[in-house]
Amino acid sequence: MSVFRAAGAAALLLCLALPVAAQGIPKVQSPEEVGFLSIRLKRLSDRINEGVKNNELPGAVVLIVRNGKIVMFDSFGFRDKEAKVAMTNDTIFRIASMTKPIVSVAAMILMEEGKITLADPVSRYIPAFADTKVAVPNKQADGTVEIALEPQARPMTVQDLMRHTSGLTYGAIGANPVKQSYLDMKVNDRGQTNAEMVDKLAKLALLYQPGTTWEYSMSTDVLGRVVEVASGMALDKFIEERITKPLKMGDTAFEVSADKKARGAKPMKEGPKNEVPSIPDVTEKFAWRSGGGGMVSTAADYARFLQMFANGGQLDGVRLISRKSIDLMTADALPPDVKMGVDMYRFAALEPSGRMGQGFGLGFAVRNDVGRSPLPGTPGDYYWGGAYGTYFWHDPREHLYVVYMMQSPAARLRYRYLLRDLVYQAMVN
Repeated sequence: MSVFRAAGAAALLLCLALPVAAQGIPKVQSPEEVGFLSIRLKRLSDRINEGVKNNELPGAVVLIVRNGKIVMFDSFGFRDKEAKVAMTNDTIFRIASMTKPIVSVAAMILMEEGKITLADPVSRYIPAFADTKVAVPNKQADGTVEIALEPQARPMTVQDLMRHTSGLTYGAIGANPVKQSYLDMKVNDRGQTNAEMVDKLAKLALLYQPGTTWEYSMSTDVLGRVVEVASGMALDKFIEERITKPLKMGDTAFEVSADKKARGAKPMKEGPKNEVPSIPDVTEKFAWRSGGGGMVSTAADYARFLQMFANGGQLDGVRLISRKSIDLMTADALPPDVKMGVDMYRFAALEPSGRMGQGFGLGFAVRNDVGRSPLPGTPGDYYWGGAYGTYFWHDPREHLYVVYMMQSPAARLRYRYLLRDLVYQAMVN
């Protein structure tokens, strides 16, 4: 055997010997290799185990990557606490609003193909939105509120959808006549198509003038329909063909096949009523392909999605979008005079407001400074989570991203705070 062949064989054996996880993302030999202290990472593990023991959450999966290598990929507690089935790293979760970044990337793909621009009015793709009016509350002498309607001062744009300044809202967060109309019209009906959903929304009043107010909303659901119209494909098919299949995210979709049912995470009883949250099984199929919250995934799959961002839009030789599109998505897109919707205080330390030193990009929140938020982080990091408990953030300056998966709505904010605190305290270099 030649020297060159022997060296190649040795290199191959070395590669095979290295621990590999998360579908091609290599694992460090020790956390110290990339600036973490093992003894400090144990604080994170201990705290999650404590939460499981104290019935704060059923279980969780944590995946930490720095410098393109896995620092921690561990599972805790139970995939199904009632059945005493242990959590595993390949557990599949309903990721709710962590769907939004994926659909936002779908829109960016179409932008790069010249099929949409972010400055386009939404009515270019969904004509009914040209006639949508804006609600103007008028308080009467007897204390009641009447709603008048006025035209849009300027059209709602695709950018408005991506940064949640569209004037749309959610029916479940807060209470007023506009939000009540969402409930009355059943805009969240899982039996409807995306086309039927936007037809309903376009007939209802906007809560705010487009561009004036950050109001977390069904904007990304409407964006999903824009993707369908502009591409000529159903949203789920477009995402499969253009995002999840190229990135080898085999467990990420709007539902998974029946043979994967046993891998689905189950919630436990929680909250003030001590009841099981209404989280659909990962195999349930709905006509409504919710761009705002309908997908399932695993920690490993979502790590591949974030690694694509970390690599400037490509992974394993596959380029989804350009580096400049990544730059645009991860910059604060909110106007300096934007207001926060009256119910947005519910986001607490994660509120994308100037007073918290945070804003919102195209599909997720972004951090603008260090000190205003009570949570550690770095200017330029971006993050989002799902109502069922899942959460991620990416800190480009520190070459760090974290994926946290659990099915526990009641514990979600607390554990997002703890996760940030305990990850950063373990990173010493």
